[in-house]
Amino acid sequence: MIKIVVDEANVRIDKYLASKLDYSREYIGKLIDAKLVLVNGKVIKASYKINLNEEIIIHDEEFKVEEDILPVKMDLNIVYEDEYLMVINKPSGLVVHPGNGNYNNTLVNGLMYYTKNLSDVGGEFRPGIVHRIDKDTSGLLLIAKSNQVHEILADDFKNKRIKREYIALLDGVFRQGSATIDAPIGRDKQNREKMAVVEDGKHAVTHMKVLKRYKEYTLVSCILETGRTHQIRVHMAYIGYPIHNDPVYAKKEATSFGQFLHSYKMNFVHPITKKEMEFTCPLPKYFEEFLDSLEEI
Repeated sequence: MIKIVVDEANVRIDKYLASKLDYSREYIGKLIDAKLVLVNGKVIKASYKINLNEEIIIHDEEFKVEEDILPVKMDLNIVYEDEYLMVINKPSGLVVHPGNGNYNNTLVNGLMYYTKNLSDVGGEFRPGIVHRIDKDTSGLLLIAKSNQVHEILADDFKNKRIKREYIALLDGVFRQGSATIDAPIGRDKQNREKMAVVEDGKHAVTHMKVLKRYKEYTLVSCILETGRTHQIRVHMAYIGYPIHNDPVYAKKEATSFGQFLHSYKMNFVHPITKKEMEFTCPLPKYFEEFLDSLEEI
């Protein structure tokens, strides 16, 4: 089951959900036709136009997908594992969970091959997935092995008890030593496939600190105070220093590697043992090699 509180208005529900989830509009239409999408507890049609703050419940766990989600052997980079949870270093280019016709080449497929102990709170498409990072963002990802652990970690994320630090390479030379970007994020009014800083968006705060300056680039650390979709990518583009090689928010043509954004550090209290946990993981080789090729200031 998926629950969403609507943050827009006067948009068709099938279009809205396609922009929010990793499901195609066609698939969402099938869920609606099967009466598995409820708005404020009522069945609706695909043409229904949403209103602000309505509650959408999607019972996707009751819908039989046309294609089974199968375990796939995969070389997982496991940073930490115990009987309750895992911390994975996700490579750039790997989608976190199935959707949009990609059912067999995601991290979830690899996790399903590796272990049968995964939470199912997030539904059939998201076993173990407490949070996600973009396909072309690399780095640390937290996986829950039971529903109890999943629910505790989800609450920790919601209440900002889990700290995450990212490393990003920005286009341009940022002259100040640090900055805090406090700018609301929502769907781009001109292109619903993108996010943007918009007046009626959700509260979003990113703390950025310069690590190193190069002739045409700046290496920075970003700490999220909130966790909006594409938050760092949108905020960096908004202040005029987009993440290098970002295929969506940078104006330059991007290579297949995608944005130079890496989930570098994660700090949280273990949901069962209550031990303070902190993990870091190195930058991807391609990222490191590109930095090595740059001329420092």
